[in-house]
Amino acid sequence: MPQPLAGITVIAVEQAIAAPFATRQLADLGARVIKIERPEVGDFARNYDSKVNGLSSHFVWSNRAKESVTLDLKHPAAAEILHRLLAKADVFVQNLAPGAAARLGFGAAQLVTRYPRLIACDVSGYGGDGPYRDKKAYDLLVQCESGLLSITGTPEEPVKVGISAADIATGMYIYSGVLTALLQRERTGQGVAFEVSMFEALSEWMGYPAYYTAYGGTPPPRSGARHAVIVPYGPFAAGDGKLVFLSIQNEREWQRFCTEVLERPDLASDPRYAANALRVEHREDIHAAIDAVFSTLSAAEVVTRLDRAQIANARLNTMQEFWDHPQLAARERWQEVDSPGGPIRMLKPPVLFPDQEPKMDAIPALGEHTQAVLREVGYADETIADWRAAGVI
Repeated sequence: MPQPLAGITVIAVEQAIAAPFATRQLADLGARVIKIERPEVGDFARNYDSKVNGLSSHFVWSNRAKESVTLDLKHPAAAEILHRLLAKADVFVQNLAPGAAARLGFGAAQLVTRYPRLIACDVSGYGGDGPYRDKKAYDLLVQCESGLLSITGTPEEPVKVGISAADIATGMYIYSGVLTALLQRERTGQGVAFEVSMFEALSEWMGYPAYYTAYGGTPPPRSGARHAVIVPYGPFAAGDGKLVFLSIQNEREWQRFCTEVLERPDLASDPRYAANALRVEHREDIHAAIDAVFSTLSAAEVVTRLDRAQIANARLNTMQEFWDHPQLAARERWQEVDSPGGPIRMLKPPVLFPDQEPKMDAIPALGEHTQAVLREVGYADETIADWRAAGVI
């Protein structure tokens, strides 16, 4: 079967993670993604590190199956080139510095006026207006402004989430927004301009603690790997010193946990612990009861009891243990992808359709496709050579 987005062309003036993560997912579904990068330096995420066969881990993750075209958007000749590309495109995504695309004439609303079937997305830190409009935004800073750091970490120290949560949230809303706009265009024939800001994307993810605080009067406390408002939940040490993580989500599980795992039916019937809110009040007593039992067992024995009682649990994997996870191997979630540094083992996208393979083509070298793409839209080799000499491409 053809891939869902086969025949869709995306022009992406993108850098860092949020926009590239979104457009890579469009590429996974079969879209042609032409990535516009700065001549010589490219997307600055190319240089975050060199751990993956000499390539950046961030860039490898978010840029497979794209075509790289170099173009200096500030050069007078660049506008004509980009417009020629856009004339044949379905989607345009940009995450330049605040206001930069609009000043160059490539803001989403400007482009949809010129190309009525185009779906154009402006990606920003805080949105196109308001007092934070011109403020630069990076993942950590948006985590701070959204309050995420205030609830993450230990009572003594706020801690950044270990992955790019703001970028990933933004990328997912760009991705779903583009898909929604494509569906709408199929019905109406009209494109649309829309905006996704990092701050608003992560704000949506802050729903539970925001409502909890606004209507409860106090924020959920920072609780490390434990849960601020669910007990028991989180890590517990077994007698061999290894940690086992568990989660109780309802009263039925609490009853089974007490009787089958702890072998303490008296706890199950104790009115002090008869609801989660009460267990939160008596967190220390419950943790002490769990520790008293788990300290007599190995981690393997604890997991055996938890599994037998159908209580959710997990072990704390290292990144290497995750990479070698038997579940990923059993479900054949890995595929080899070519790159300028050689073959790279990469995870397939989470959503796979029957009888279809995701588009997992090579990670592009900087400017690898410039010549071919410009030829395709009608430019002669001599013109391309002149532009290259002048630093346009």
